[in-house]
Amino acid sequence: MYGRDPWGGPLEINAADSITDDDRSRNLQELDRAAHSRQLDATQQSWLLGPKERKKKKYVDLGFILVSRKIFLWTLGTFAVTAFLAGSITMIVKFGPHHKHKRTQPDNYTLALNKALLFFDAQKSGNLPKHNVNNVSWRGDSCMQDGKDNPGQFYKELVGGYYDAGDAIKFSFPMSYAMTLLSWSVIEYSAKYEAARELDHVKELIKWGTDYLLKTFNSSADIIYAMVEQVGSGDTSKKSVVHNDHYCWMRPEDIDYKRTVTSCYGSCSYLAAEMSAALASASIVFKDDKAYSKKLVHGAKTLYKFADSTKFSHGKQHKESSEFYKSSLSWDELLWGGAWLYYATGNVTYLQHVTTHVLASHAGAFGNSSYYGVFSWDNKLPGAQLLLTRLRLFLSPVYPYEDMLSTFHNQTGIVMCSYLPYFHKFNRSKGGLVELNHGDPQPLQYVANAAFLAALFSDYLDAADTPGWYCGPNFYSTDVLRKFSRSQIDYILGKNPRNMSYVVGFGQRYPKRVHHRGASIPKSVKKESCKGGWKWRDSKKENPNKIIGAMVAGPDKHDGFHDVRSNYNYTEPTLSGNAGLVAALVALSGGKTAVSIDRNTMFSAVPPLTPDTRPPPAPWEP
Repeated sequence: MYGRDPWGGPLEINAADSITDDDRSRNLQELDRAAHSRQLDATQQSWLLGPKERKKKKYVDLGFILVSRKIFLWTLGTFAVTAFLAGSITMIVKFGPHHKHKRTQPDNYTLALNKALLFFDAQKSGNLPKHNVNNVSWRGDSCMQDGKDNPGQFYKELVGGYYDAGDAIKFSFPMSYAMTLLSWSVIEYSAKYEAARELDHVKELIKWGTDYLLKTFNSSADIIYAMVEQVGSGDTSKKSVVHNDHYCWMRPEDIDYKRTVTSCYGSCSYLAAEMSAALASASIVFKDDKAYSKKLVHGAKTLYKFADSTKFSHGKQHKESSEFYKSSLSWDELLWGGAWLYYATGNVTYLQHVTTHVLASHAGAFGNSSYYGVFSWDNKLPGAQLLLTRLRLFLSPVYPYEDMLSTFHNQTGIVMCSYLPYFHKFNRSKGGLVELNHGDPQPLQYVANAAFLAALFSDYLDAADTPGWYCGPNFYSTDVLRKFSRSQIDYILGKNPRNMSYVVGFGQRYPKRVHHRGASIPKSVKKESCKGGWKWRDSKKENPNKIIGAMVAGPDKHDGFHDVRSNYNYTEPTLSGNAGLVAALVALSGGKTAVSIDRNTMFSAVPPLTPDTRPPPAPWEP
């Protein structure tokens, strides 16, 4: 039988049993020789090698590079898994249930804080910074001749500063108090201002005030004998009222008459001490600007020296300042200013001075009048006592300061007790507003101040790991103070029987006819004369310019309110009132998770206190 030789020749196939072993061996040898003597084509090679086991290649040829087979397979697998996961996630996000994580919205106190600070931009006098128009578009440069028409021996010009309220008068006393309060709030709550994106703004507002205050006396001198009390006139009893800032109803930008400058020479200890507090507290705010901080400290020292040297002066206050901002005492300002100077300088002489029993007694620390505990532009005692309580809580200075600091601490506790509804020191309206001024008009400025002190004392106690304080035999937690503070600020922001916010621009309903010259006259109208602007004052129409952030004077003791421009007891905002509001708002802002007070910045200039040696006891006598 013949078959085809796979290598090209004939092949004889015999039956297996007809071939011997020798023949079989010979045939195989011939086949081997034939295989070696012939070139194999590709098909023949594949047939020959087909049945044999193939070895896996170690490398993969990608055309332009050889890659390890193992690495190639790992890379390919990783890519496949990643693609699968990405696709799965995409499908889940696209078709799965959506739970959007919205950005945390600012709380009401932060929103109100953003607005309340704008009021200070609306009150600026002088050559306004360019960015001011972004905050208050209807304001412009004004009163650019202040102090230039009648320069004094101790001042060159008096351009700048803030208008006090709805008029165009610049009172140094309440302006200084407002700057002190703003500085205090920044020192304690700088992190909260930063969180509200208002730290740079509030510092710029403080500097606008302190720059002006430095002009009102010879700030480069070590000793002074006079200072400016106010610029502008409000005494309408004078025969000539044409150039009077209370008689005239006109935009500050339109004032072209000569403005009166009032100075004091020996009867203004209260003013010098308050201005000293303003500059000393601001020096801590600006401690990173060493040159400016040093300038503020020097001015504060000079003023305090003047205040302390004239504290027994019986000279009369100027008629106008006594009519609008009459100081009941000057001792509380001396206590207040001395405390701030100690924190600003670390000079223990100031601490020794403010912890004397005599000064505390003169300041009314041991009294119990119906207005005891009412913090205001006139009464600094509650603020000064809390400020010195801070020293006791955190630094614990001992002899010889402990006795008086302990007294201030105890008195602060009594003041806080008087704010609570469990006690009957102050009445409350039916709507829940505490009547710190006993039902008199313009209550909100006092309420805001009390809310600030209560929130701050609560934060002090928390920072000192103290859960509360005693009112007689009863112990109250710090939460009780916060509840009081929130309840009063909530009332101001609209949680009251009228459902009206008393801060312009906050909420859905707020005063529209604010007692304010600049806000009541359209920017576009021609210049009005003093009496020509009366038609805007007496108009029943809403203000054409919205004075955002202004806290008005407030309701009456029955929670009633009349949105009438001509009635300043309801609708006029003030610089000092808004400063208290700003301080309270920042203290309450941020919720429970917000950073509390800054314990250390206040003490940045205070050296470690070494207690004096106690005097030896009196010899024993039988």
